Amino acid sequence: MEALSSILRPVVQPITHNLPDALRDPLISLLGPKCYHILLHDVDLADSDCLRLGISKALGLGIIGASAVVKIPQLLKILNAQSGEGISFLSYLLETLAYTITLAYNARQGFPFSTYGETALIALQNVAISLLVLHYAGRDAAAAVFVAGLGAGVYALMTESTVDMSLLSYLQAGAGVLGVASKLPQVWTIWQEGGTGQLSAFAVFNYLFGSLSRIFTTLQEVDDRLILYGFVAGFALNAVLAGQMLYYWNSPSSNKSSGPKLQVSDKEGGMKVTNSTGSSPSKGSKTPSTRRRG
Repeated sequence: MEALSSILRPVVQPITHNLPDALRDPLISLLGPKCYHILLHDVDLADSDCLRLGISKALGLGIIGASAVVKIPQLLKILNAQSGEGISFLSYLLETLAYTITLAYNARQGFPFSTYGETALIALQNVAISLLVLHYAGRDAAAAVFVAGLGAGVYALMTESTVDMSLLSYLQAGAGVLGVASKLPQVWTIWQEGGTGQLSAFAVFNYLFGSLSRIFTTLQEVDDRLILYGFVAGFALNAVLAGQMLYYWNSPSSNKSSGPKLQVSDKEGGMKVTNSTGSSPSKGSKTPSTRRRG
């Protein structure tokens, strides 16, 4: 590490020694005065404790940054296919509930946003995906109920007179279980349908690496075995989802398009609309098809 420190010092120190207060103060707050001085002022990577802390903080900020876009490919995939096939609404519902509880708990405790910011960003994207899945399944009334129920839940969780901190603490303990349980319906849906449908590979693998990173940051910064075990269980189920994604990658059922396409009829010399199986849709049928694959 000393050799690497010697290489980095001439490059890093002219920058870190002249940082404006607007940048230096947040970094000192993030790393602590001691580790800030060792890692950024002296550029000494030989201190293992500060080095691990620096890596942990960088991973934590990276997770929050990635969470801002982690579900965007999933949203685009659903919109392009106009189908939520292969995506478990129950899975997204449970995960959104877990993140909403965690968000309220952290906000009311006054913790820095950097320690829980990902939950807010992912929860918002989850709501959008859930609404699309319900919409393309023809369940707009259920979507309205979902939004109303979620809004009422957020209000209750953020209001002391409705949910006091003692009750919220119990709910936070259960949020970890909900977060782990949220993966099970999605695993079951993929297994039952024999394909991943419109599930985004980017989101699945981003979750896998994010949960692995959270195991490291928890070991480094949080002395709480309950939280650690929750992240380990979450990583295990994310690994199962990633394994299913790889297994069904070239599966014919997962490659079916759920949207309509145009084909030329040789007999009639005109255009006709066919569904993803190549058969013509019956009159009055909805396209794209949202039938479950088996």
